[in-house]
Amino acid sequence: MQRTPFEIPDQMREMADKSVEQARKALGQYLDATQQAVAKAEGSAKSVRDGAAEVSRQALAFVENNVNASFDFAHRLVQARTVEEIAALQQEFVARQMAGLAEQGKNIGEMVGRATADVMDKTRT
Repeated sequence: MQRTPFEIPDQMREMADKSVEQARKALGQYLDATQQAVAKAEGSAKSVRDGAAEVSRQALAFVENNVNASFDFAHRLVQARTVEEIAALQQEFVARQMAGLAEQGKNIGEMVGRATADVMDKTRT
């Protein structure tokens, strides 16, 4: 692939890096507040609560992992010097995220199945 002579200026990459870091901090605060809200919501009905709390915690952990991966990608992206680097980073990111999302979906599905089975077992007894 032929390289382009265009380079992204250092100032522009530094400004983008600062913006990404500020967004990461803001999202971290939001996720902390969300975790606190989830913890408070776990105070409901005991038979459903256990399974739902586990699923909620795992889903929130997946969200945090995905957001962190996005911020890591953004940091790597603002460090790129050429369009080819950007394209390669994007391709790698999309591939990793698609594989991760498939695994996350499988895990959540299994957890919901277990939680449903537990609730059904408890309602029968």
